[in-house]
Amino acid sequence: MERNCQEPLQNYCGECLIFFIVFLHSACGKMWKEESMMQFSKRLDRFGDEIFAALNDRRLQLEAQGKKIYNMSVGTPDFATPVHIKEALSQAALLDDNWKYSLRDLPELLQAVCSYYRRRFQVEITPDMVMTVYGSQEGMGHLGMVLCDEGDTVLLPDPCYPVFAAGSLLAGAEPWYYPLTAEHDFLPYVKGIPEEIARKAKYMVVSLPSNPVGSIAAPGLYEELVEFAEKYDILLVHDNAYSDIIFDDVYGGSFLATPGAKEIGVEFFSLSKSFNVTGARISFLIGRPDVIAALRKLRSQIDFGMFLPVQQAAIAALNGPLESVKEQCRKYQERRDALCNGLQELGWDRPNGKGTMFVWARIPGGRMDSMDFCMELMEKAGVIVTPGASFGPHGEGYVRFALVLPPDKIREAVEAIRNSDFS
Repeated sequence: MERNCQEPLQNYCGECLIFFIVFLHSACGKMWKEESMMQFSKRLDRFGDEIFAALNDRRLQLEAQGKKIYNMSVGTPDFATPVHIKEALSQAALLDDNWKYSLRDLPELLQAVCSYYRRRFQVEITPDMVMTVYGSQEGMGHLGMVLCDEGDTVLLPDPCYPVFAAGSLLAGAEPWYYPLTAEHDFLPYVKGIPEEIARKAKYMVVSLPSNPVGSIAAPGLYEELVEFAEKYDILLVHDNAYSDIIFDDVYGGSFLATPGAKEIGVEFFSLSKSFNVTGARISFLIGRPDVIAALRKLRSQIDFGMFLPVQQAAIAALNGPLESVKEQCRKYQERRDALCNGLQELGWDRPNGKGTMFVWARIPGGRMDSMDFCMELMEKAGVIVTPGASFGPHGEGYVRFALVLPPDKIREAVEAIRNSDFS
């Protein structure tokens, strides 16, 4: 029987009424969702998707299928943290007062950094030139907000570690990428930076030893960079996370040892890779006191200081023995040799691997599709590496290997590549 649409709801049978309510709820809910869709900041549009997530998802699928995997994509050290560092943290964690807000960097920690720089790098610094950051990645991400306003120009390497770009983009700055190419040994070439760009630049990021390209500073390069920064009034920001992982008996130093560097620059120094404390996020920004004070002011608005037991662990690392650091560098070189020698035997160009825990390799056959190559390499050989294009346009045609497997496993990985279609 037909019903008039004007009839009251109570005249409908229960089944029809329930259907009507469900329909109304669904229709209104859909309209509400469409009208109330959250509009997120356009700032997020400045960032691409996380490449490691895509690689990891496929890795899990292949492992579930029983595929043998050699994961050389993410730079997570597999060496043990020195016992004296772990003991310092655990003992400090037993004290109730150490579970309160720290609110500051311990004076003992700042002094330990000064003493370490004198002992390790022969560089004299003072406590007002030092502050903690939660890893160089976090520090670099916030530094751009301190240094730049919307529209400012920042000089960044290409390829580069993604947070270098993220830090400037979060500040609304405009990155200008200077290329790191084989022609110039994957090193900064300031003569290639146009003068009109240099005059506009607010700061310049330099990373040596370099992630991802594995290059180290050539003699005279730091002096050239200081002269360039002085000429154009540019702040140099040096990422010095890998000074303890340099091969072939080359000395790993500090950019701040260069005459004039303290006046025009700052340096991120990390304990993560040297002492295998990556999860603790222990790094420092060191250099010009005015820059340190500015970043400290910003940080005071967003956190309450580094966890005190972590600060005690950092003090133990900085004041402790360095034999394990040197031995670890030797083991990284063994891994570097196993990989580079093996790939060269397969017919690849010898990769660039003078420092860091990474090796930068040109894809064989002249291929320029690094993401597709990485997915194929994982499917066919079970070897996971990072596509060079994820580090910038000049990274296309290359892949990055992380030296996170012992030499015998690396040789297995090379053999797996040999037995695939990539040899």
